Amino acid sequence: MTIVFATNNQHKVDEIRSALPKDFSIISLKEAGIDIEIPEPYETLEDNAAEKARTVHDLTKSNCFSEDTGLEVYSLDNEPGVHSARYAGEDRSFDKNIDKLLSKLNGSLERSARFRTVVCLIIDEKEHFFEGLCEGSITTEKRGISGFGYDPVFVPTGSGRTFAEMTIEDKNGFSHRKKAMDKLVAFLNHLKG
Repeated sequence: MTIVFATNNQHKVDEIRSALPKDFSIISLKEAGIDIEIPEPYETLEDNAAEKARTVHDLTKSNCFSEDTGLEVYSLDNEPGVHSARYAGEDRSFDKNIDKLLSKLNGSLERSARFRTVVCLIIDEKEHFFEGLCEGSITTEKRGISGFGYDPVFVPTGSGRTFAEMTIEDKNGFSHRKKAMDKLVAFLNHLKG
């Protein structure tokens, strides 16, 4: 089964490909010949994921899915949340986002957080949503060079390493995105009968 993944983020494409069974293949927007930046104007992950999936479905008339992910830091009233990618401004700088987060948490002992991913799948003209969660905490400084986004400062519960100190395979043992994709794959397998 081949599905279009509504993203321009190659890190997310690689991560999701590594999490999928071999009988599924995904095509990125670039591979589908689509070169657009899809806006994320809404205040919920669900609405943003749906907007991206609907846009790509309208363009391709193909089965597709999208995802939106937010880092929710409990002591910051779940910031950055839906604004995670642009937390420090519109230029989408991972380093600036992390610097702003660490600055806001400076001196705080309460550093619990979670990653939340919402996937919107459009298949046979119907929308389906899947959620994945990963609880953890925010470090006081960046550690590791793998991954992307907030990976250098997020330690999942049950590990002593940040996501950026893990291989993709190790990260998939905890990953919010992997959990959401597992639900999507189970759903597609059920559809196949």
